[in-house]
Amino acid sequence: MKLLTYQPFSLYSNGGGNRILRRLFMGREKDVVSLVVEESRLHTRHGAIAEVIVFAAPLVRKWARWKVRNFRTWLRYGLFKASTIKKIQQAAAQIDYEILHVVDHGPFSAALCNDTFCKNKALWVSFHDHFSTTYGLAENCQALWKRADRRLVISEELGNEYCRIFGKADYELITDGVANNEVSVPKQDNKQPMAVYFAGLLHLDYIPLFKVLADSLDLLVAQGHQFKLILRATQHMPFLENRTFKTDYRPMTLDDAELKHELDKSAILYLPIKFTRPDFYLYSLSTKMVGYLGGAGAILYHGPEDSAACNLLTKNVAAVCCGSLDAATLAEDILSLLAKQSVISSNAKTLAKEQFSLTHIQERFWRQVANG
Repeated sequence: MKLLTYQPFSLYSNGGGNRILRRLFMGREKDVVSLVVEESRLHTRHGAIAEVIVFAAPLVRKWARWKVRNFRTWLRYGLFKASTIKKIQQAAAQIDYEILHVVDHGPFSAALCNDTFCKNKALWVSFHDHFSTTYGLAENCQALWKRADRRLVISEELGNEYCRIFGKADYELITDGVANNEVSVPKQDNKQPMAVYFAGLLHLDYIPLFKVLADSLDLLVAQGHQFKLILRATQHMPFLENRTFKTDYRPMTLDDAELKHELDKSAILYLPIKFTRPDFYLYSLSTKMVGYLGGAGAILYHGPEDSAACNLLTKNVAAVCCGSLDAATLAEDILSLLAKQSVISSNAKTLAKEQFSLTHIQERFWRQVANG
C-alpha cells in the first residue's frame, strides 16, 4: 500500500520531526511518497524517498532583515494562504496513495483534511508538538484530531491534553526509537578533557541555557576538571569564545553512524529544554533525548522540572536534571552526574529498550498495513 506523507519539512533536512519520519520509513522507502510545503529554497535534499516540494508564497529570503521576514510571514499565513493551499491540493491530486499521513505542524496542516483527499483513504495524523508552538491553528488541529483514523502522538501528556480540548479519542505513542545496535555499554571512565555533547538545531530561546552551561564549565575547570564542548549543526556563538574549555563546531549530518560514534565518545550528553514555552515543554519529547538514551555517556537534562522529558527521565532515574539557570547549581549537578554516571547511563539503556525500541515502534506504525 502506498503512503503519502505530508508535512512542512523535507525528510532530508535537519530536525526532530524529519528524523522521526526517516526512521519510521526505514526499509519501506519504496512504499512512501513525501509531499512537502516549505517556505524557502535553502536546503539541498538527498534521499531514497521521492519528494514533491510545494513552496509557500512569498518565499523566505536568506538576505531579508527580520522586519521584512515578519512581514512576509504575515503575508504567507494571511493573504497568500489560500493560494498555497490550492498548490498543495493540486500536487496531492497527482499522487496515488491509499494512506494519507499528515504531520500537524504549521498553518497548512489541514490542507488535505477533506473528502477529496480523505474519502476511501486511511488518515493517519502525527502530533509532534502542541499546535500553539508551530504557527498552527486550533481549528486545523481539531479537524485532524476528529477525522483521523489513527492519532500518533509524541507523548502521553500531549495525547491527554488533546483529548481534553478536542474530545476523547484513541491515540498511540509513536516517536523516535533506538535500534538494538545503537544501545551502547555505559561509559566506565572519563579521559580528560571530558566531552560535553549537543547535536541539533539551536534556537534563540536556548541561548540563556548555553550561557549558563559555559559559565558552569568555567567554574569546574577552575576546580581542576577539563572539558571540551562539542556542538553538531549549531550556529557559531560568540559568548563561547575565550573560555577555559575548547568548543568544537561540527557541520550538520544525517549520518546516524557518525552521530552514534560521537555519542559514545562523550561523557555528558547535554539536553537543554527552553523555559519560555510551556506548551512546548509540557507536551513534547525531544528526539534528541531518545537518541541520547542509547549513548555510552550520561544525560544532563537542563530545563523546566515539569516538562514531559524531565518527568520521564526522573521517573526512570535516567538523567541528572537541573531546573536552574544558576551556574553554580548546574556545576554541582554536573559533578553529581559524573559521580554516578554508570548507573544513570545503565538506567537510560533500560528505558531505551523497554519504551523506545525502534523495531517495535516501526512495527506499531506499519502494523495496519500488514494486517490490511
